[in-house]
Amino acid sequence: MKVAFATQDLKRVDAHFGWARNIAIYDVQPDGHRFVEAIQFDGDLKEDGIEDKLTPKIEAIKDCAILYVAAIGGSGAARVVAQKIHPMKVAEPEAIDDLCVKLEGVLKGSPPPWLRKVLAKGGERNLEFED
Repeated sequence: MKVAFATQDLKRVDAHFGWARNIAIYDVQPDGHRFVEAIQFDGDLKEDGIEDKLTPKIEAIKDCAILYVAAIGGSGAARVVAQKIHPMKVAEPEAIDDLCVKLEGVLKGSPPPWLRKVLAKGGERNLEFED
């Protein structure tokens, strides 16, 4: 499944979704993960109440099942969820690689109900989970 990460440095989840200079996209499977692409955003990304700047970011992650962020505003979260993408906040900056490894472990085991739903929606039905 594709997973998006809001990042300033392409190494850690360390950015508010609306202010992120980069979105890193990875493919995460139970047996490993791989970098897919990094999408860069230019211009004034500061908090200013202008919601239009979220549109290209949401378009960039439309094929992702999960979005990791340091923070996300209510409007941004609503728009992400409307695209059937599950936003996940990290408490402090965390390495993207570490998050991918943790997610691999969850996928190998028994994912929580919300993740099972995400996987079923995304056509990832080839993964078998114990009840």
